[in-house]
Amino acid sequence: MAIKHFLQFNDLTRDELEHVYERTRWIKSQFKDYHQYWPLTDRTLVMIFEKASTRTRLSFEAGMQQLGGSAIYLNTRDSQLGRGESVEDAAQVISRMSDLVMIRTFEQEIIERFAANSRVPVINGLTNEYHPCQILADIYTFIEHRGSIQGKTVAWIGDSNNVCNTWLQAAEVLDFNVHVSTPPGYEVEPERANLYGHDHYEEFADPMEAAKGADLVTTDVWTSMGFEAENEERMRDFADWQVDSDMMHIAAKDALFMHCLPAHRGEEVAAEVIDGAQSVVWDEAENRLHVQKALMEYLMLGKVGSGN
Repeated sequence: MAIKHFLQFNDLTRDELEHVYERTRWIKSQFKDYHQYWPLTDRTLVMIFEKASTRTRLSFEAGMQQLGGSAIYLNTRDSQLGRGESVEDAAQVISRMSDLVMIRTFEQEIIERFAANSRVPVINGLTNEYHPCQILADIYTFIEHRGSIQGKTVAWIGDSNNVCNTWLQAAEVLDFNVHVSTPPGYEVEPERANLYGHDHYEEFADPMEAAKGADLVTTDVWTSMGFEAENEERMRDFADWQVDSDMMHIAAKDALFMHCLPAHRGEEVAAEVIDGAQSVVWDEAENRLHVQKALMEYLMLGKVGSGN
């Protein structure tokens, strides 16, 4: 099988995503029933981190071990990448010593350059522009709780960051709608989000209007990694963009709340929402583990049957 990378959400087709979600369901059921499933025995995942992480490292490292393989952690500060070795040279070497590479870094250009010189699949663990593994898990969580996301409405409240960009890509691939509400000056940049068109999202000046009737309300921290110098300004700009109980009340009656975590209660989300009955953030966090196992299986083995 030709090398397949997962650098943006739209690197996978709808058919491929449906396969990954079906495999996620089966792989997760095996995990919950304590059934061993080791399709990646003797395979090695290299995880390269330039940005700090909790969920990304834990889910990939544990996931690879649960599939029978091994995971190696590299921090750019502790490797030659942090001492000036080119991304292209590092990709040539690392991909000759491993079967899969996951990178969590800053500019998307870095991971694109690495993938262009890699002999093995490369997964985007997060960049400034995109967070495809997070949205892969978020949509699977919605499917678990509410069924197909096709035709549904997702309300994104807050910064048009990498998570928002990826929701917009996912809407195009899987045919659902995104209502985006950001403070002035933080609007969606279609070119940065790499969107094909505007058919699957709408922007709202009023966050309450964006949330009205939504099937899912989701948000992220107001100050993402790399923007800490803007924190005080962002606290002022985003003050009216908190997801609270009033906002959830005007969403659909059975609307879910999601947050990619870590969360700041009292800032982007009220405590009664993230800790309330509509919140599925803990299922969402756990599902990073299971969808990434299915993703790694697909990138290395292609489509395998649902029974093994």
